[in-house]
Amino acid sequence: MLATGAASPPTGAQWAHEVKWDGMRVLAEVHDGAVRLTSRTERDVTVAFPELRGLADTYDDLVLDGEVIALENGRPSFHALSERLHVADPRKARRWAAERPVTYMVFDLLRLFGQDLTAQPWSGRRQLLESLELGGSSWQVPAVYDDGAQLLAATRAQGLEGVVSKLRSSRYLAGARSADWVKVAHRPSVSVVVGGWRPQTGSASVLGAVLVGIPDGDGGFRFAGRVGSGLVGAAGARLLELLTPLARESSPFSNEVPAIDADGTNWVEPRVVIDVASLATTGERLRQPSFQGVRTDLDSDDVREGIGTTDG
Repeated sequence: MLATGAASPPTGAQWAHEVKWDGMRVLAEVHDGAVRLTSRTERDVTVAFPELRGLADTYDDLVLDGEVIALENGRPSFHALSERLHVADPRKARRWAAERPVTYMVFDLLRLFGQDLTAQPWSGRRQLLESLELGGSSWQVPAVYDDGAQLLAATRAQGLEGVVSKLRSSRYLAGARSADWVKVAHRPSVSVVVGGWRPQTGSASVLGAVLVGIPDGDGGFRFAGRVGSGLVGAAGARLLELLTPLARESSPFSNEVPAIDADGTNWVEPRVVIDVASLATTGERLRQPSFQGVRTDLDSDDVREGIGTTDG
């Protein structure tokens, strides 16, 4: 279930409010002593997060919804998490778990002891979730609050991403975007597709910037700017590895790319999705965008449908 964007949290006793976490949405299914973790695109990411295996010892059968987060300078950061999203080697995953551990922030309970709870109101699911007393070194059930405006101010002061407000009577609509859940983010962050890359000045084999696009409303992507900030070192090298096999002869964007951006660009099929933080848009371009990480849990179709980091 996905939230609808808003300028401010809704008011009234019928709403509950939670912190919006800057992480990766993950479903955790526990059954017969085993745990399976899946992304929103139903990709199995169990191997990537070995520190969550202990969930298998909590209950015999349950399905949880939540956000996997990693901390950077004491705050949740998708950029810090991005290193771990695509790890498929168990040994490498264990090493990452020791060096940069994650925490699973559980905010919903979808099944318990074989009973599907999605038709139950949020308030009932939340009560059951709290009664489970799930507590561990790598997972927790964060608090909910009655005052959305106060929580929004607190999250802004603490450098957190924002607030998600949920109608207490809302049912869980898997995969659907609903006005029963409302999100307010402090810093605009958007998932975009990469349509080209430019080498770093003086080194043709080092990634210097990527050209990105957003949906044009007709099934394609329009050019929305060039992203260079945040691509230094390992992050840029890893992204270039993903882009190189996708080479094509011409621009994949539906609008004309200015010559200052197009000259020297290596065009690629628009399949790789990344998150960028941007102050806003200037005309039709992102303003001062910075690379946050590769979204291996999303594909270009998800971007067309408006699914991205700000969905909580």
